Amino acid sequence: MRFASDTRVYIAGCGGMLGAAVHLLFSRRCDVRATDIDVNEPWLHRADIREHQVMREEIEKHQPNAIINLGALTDLELCERDPKNTWDTNAYGAEFLGTLARERDIPYVYISTAGIFDGLKDFYNDDDQPTPLSVYGKSKHYAETAIPRAVPKHFILRAGWMMGGGLRKDKKFINKIYKQIAGGAKELRVVDDKLGTPTYTHDFARGILRLLESDKYGLYNQVGGGDGSRHDVAVEFVRLLGLEKSIRVVRVGSEEFAREYFAPRPRSECLVNCKLNELGLNVMRDWRVCLQEYAQEFIPDLRMRGL
Repeated sequence: MRFASDTRVYIAGCGGMLGAAVHLLFSRRCDVRATDIDVNEPWLHRADIREHQVMREEIEKHQPNAIINLGALTDLELCERDPKNTWDTNAYGAEFLGTLARERDIPYVYISTAGIFDGLKDFYNDDDQPTPLSVYGKSKHYAETAIPRAVPKHFILRAGWMMGGGLRKDKKFINKIYKQIAGGAKELRVVDDKLGTPTYTHDFARGILRLLESDKYGLYNQVGGGDGSRHDVAVEFVRLLGLEKSIRVVRVGSEEFAREYFAPRPRSECLVNCKLNELGLNVMRDWRVCLQEYAQEFIPDLRMRGL
C-alpha cells in the first residue's frame, strides 16, 4: 500500500492513548476518518464498533483504502464483570469490521495483545500457541483466529504493556504511577512477579504504517525491545523524573493487589518480534529509550507541582 494525500484511512476506536499516536502519524500523510464512542477530540466522530449497521454505513460513506481497528475494552477487571460487552467489542465487532474490509478488498489492521498467553514460558514468539487465561485474552484470541478467515489482507499486531498518551489519555501503568507521585506518595509498592515488554504508542503507530506499506500480511508480535517487571519499569520512571532520592520503590507480590486486580494475568507477557526482525520491518525501540522520551511529557506537570 502506498500513502498519498488522497489515500483514505478509517480508524475505529481512535479516542484512546494509542489512537492519539496513530491519528497524529496518519493524518500527516493521508485523509483520515477517526471514530470512537468517546468523542474527546475535535477530530473524532462518534461510531461504535459493536453497532454493525452503523459501521457498514460509515465504511460505505467514507470509502476507505484501509481500516485500522483500535477499538477494544482493555480493562481486565471490567472485561471479567461484563463478558458480553467484551466479546461484542473485542471479538465480534472486530470480526465484522474485517468482513467490511474483505468486501472492499482493502487491508485491515487489528490490535491484539500479549495477554493471549498463559505466562508459563518466559518469552513468546509469533508462532507460539495462545492459551488465554482471562475474558479479555479469550476475546482477543477469538479475533486472532477469526480475522484471517474473514479478510485475506489482514495485519494482526500483538502489543505489550502500552505506554503513551500523557496525563490526559494514559490509563495504564505509567500514569497510574505518576498519579501516586503527583498525590505526594513517597513510597510506591510495585509488583516484581509480573514480566512484560513495554510498548510505546508512537513506535507502535510507526510499526502499523511500516507494515501497511510493506503489504506483508499476517500476524506479528510488535513490542518494545527488552523486557522487565512492573517494578523495573517503575524504578526507571522514577529515575527519569529525577525523584530516585525522594521516592522509594518497594518490591511486592501480586497478592497485595489481588482484590483490586482480580482478573487472571500471566506471569510473563514477554514477546519477541521474530517475524518483524526476519523481514527487516521492526521499528520498535528499546523500552528504556522510549520511556526516557515519554517521561518528558510529565516533567512540566511535575515542576508545576513543585515536586
